Amino acid sequence: MASTKLFSPFKVGSLELKNRIVIAPMCQYSAKDGQMTDWHMIHLGHLVLSGAAVLTIEATAVTEEGRITYGDVGLYSDDCENAMKRVLDGIRQWSSMPIAIQLAHAGRKASSEVPWKGGHQIAPGASNGWKTVAPSAIPFREAYDAPTALDQAGLRRIRDGFADAARRADRLGIDAVQLHAAHGYLLHEFLSPLSNQRTDDYGGSLENRMRFPLEVFDAVRAAWPAGKPLTVRVSATDWKEGGWDIEATIAFARALEARGCDAIHVSSGGLASDAKMTIGPGYQVPFARAVKEAVQMPVVTVGLITEFDQAEEILKAGEADLIALARTVLYDPRWPWRAAAHFGELVDAPPQYLMSKPHGVKTLFVPPAE
Repeated sequence: MASTKLFSPFKVGSLELKNRIVIAPMCQYSAKDGQMTDWHMIHLGHLVLSGAAVLTIEATAVTEEGRITYGDVGLYSDDCENAMKRVLDGIRQWSSMPIAIQLAHAGRKASSEVPWKGGHQIAPGASNGWKTVAPSAIPFREAYDAPTALDQAGLRRIRDGFADAARRADRLGIDAVQLHAAHGYLLHEFLSPLSNQRTDDYGGSLENRMRFPLEVFDAVRAAWPAGKPLTVRVSATDWKEGGWDIEATIAFARALEARGCDAIHVSSGGLASDAKMTIGPGYQVPFARAVKEAVQMPVVTVGLITEFDQAEEILKAGEADLIALARTVLYDPRWPWRAAAHFGELVDAPPQYLMSKPHGVKTLFVPPAE
């Protein structure tokens, strides 16, 4: 029995988690034509040995133009599916950690350069660039090419793309799906009045702005097996006056819960290029707490949670149910091991590494099965 919240078991839908540490989706911008490469084998291979409860594959585009960059992973073709299968088959030989995937469409933030080359928009017609789509013809930055406002056929194509990607994920044996409705990408663009200025049934009122993201959720819920968790990641605020805010987030969370959402992952920002964010340790935890007070489904918090005791206190205070790690676990893929050593808890590790336990650490690794 665990003595801490952080290492106590938890259940999301039907998925049994051994602890409360979630590896958040983190883009690597290292795919080729939407297809995973050897880099993903190395990257995900590190993380499935970390001792966390679940690993989430990076934002995975449901259509080709829905990629953030030309280096993004996709799940919109047989080639994409086969490349992902190769990686998953490789890492599953060495770890039984559950694997989730984040399905996404970048909307007006698509057709971008990879971050280490500046991350700017690549113009349509230029090498590695294409025309972007969005709820309204409003670019992310004034100097960017304006996206094409989606018509009914475009909405239907993208909605079907999400459902088809979910079916592919199920064929790959993925354990859970997360829909990306955060960070200024397409579903978030529909939610926020800053990016959605439509005058049809998908714009205007909060109910209308939620309509397309909820239609996507319903389509994926119908395509994704009922026994597997379906979750959503949201931005709780745009950090800009007149934008999406925590009150609207709570309304959206309640609508998702009523449709069978299994958990909600609360982040923030990403939609407005001139947003004024207040960033510090655990800066997004209050948003998670507000959502948790309004819904019954599990809530995941994320954002500058770097210390072991910090993570434990968030859970003990009831501010969230799960702790997601992103940049923290990139920098230190053994963070869950060190947290277990700090608290005197047990954590899964490969038998090849059992001799690595530091001198003086009494408990840490779960013994391998006979």
